[in-house]
Amino acid sequence: MIQTVLFDLDGTIVDTNELIVQSFLHSLEGETPEPISRELIIPNMGRPLVEQMEFFTGKKEVEALITKYRTFNLAKHDELVQEFPNVRTVMAKLHEKGIKIGIVTSKIRLTTLMGLKLCGLDSYVSAIVTVDDVKEPKPSPEGIFAALKELGSSPDEAMMVGDSHYDIEAAQNAGVTSVGVSWSWKGRSYLEQYNPDHIVDDMFDLLPLVGISSEVKVD
Repeated sequence: MIQTVLFDLDGTIVDTNELIVQSFLHSLEGETPEPISRELIIPNMGRPLVEQMEFFTGKKEVEALITKYRTFNLAKHDELVQEFPNVRTVMAKLHEKGIKIGIVTSKIRLTTLMGLKLCGLDSYVSAIVTVDDVKEPKPSPEGIFAALKELGSSPDEAMMVGDSHYDIEAAQNAGVTSVGVSWSWKGRSYLEQYNPDHIVDDMFDLLPLVGISSEVKVD
């Protein structure tokens, strides 16, 4: 029986997709041999920022680019970020039914907290593990284990919900139920390659997976 639901943040419960793409386009302008396209950025979303910057530029010294990215990202955050449909309603229902809720993300803590607060989700979350809190980001299970420890939960009663293979593989490595979200910009067929236990098409589809009857879909 699932008692704990862990969520990835970006692209899963908080729609930061456009913010991320614009932040990369801004910070990498003139920094790569060939212009960076949206089509190249999207498949790499979900990785830690430093890894992405090294990948896109081929450089090891990327601190200045990260600073440029985060400056733009913070300035545009509230303008471009929103929650995905039905997220707030479903998280409220999970919370009401006593399901423990945690966040395991490759974002830094500052923007993680900003996104949760902006979307009105922070009051439902009892544990937050960010890239600042782990030595090895997803697909390592370290972040999931840290969240479970904080919540007093065990892998056999937990699920991890995410939009990328990093989330699915982290869940599999941690021995928790893996759930992909089909609204991932990477697409359902991409998620299916990694054999998650479930793929949901709407946040309401999570409720039956934790033994809660799904009600009228309103948001």
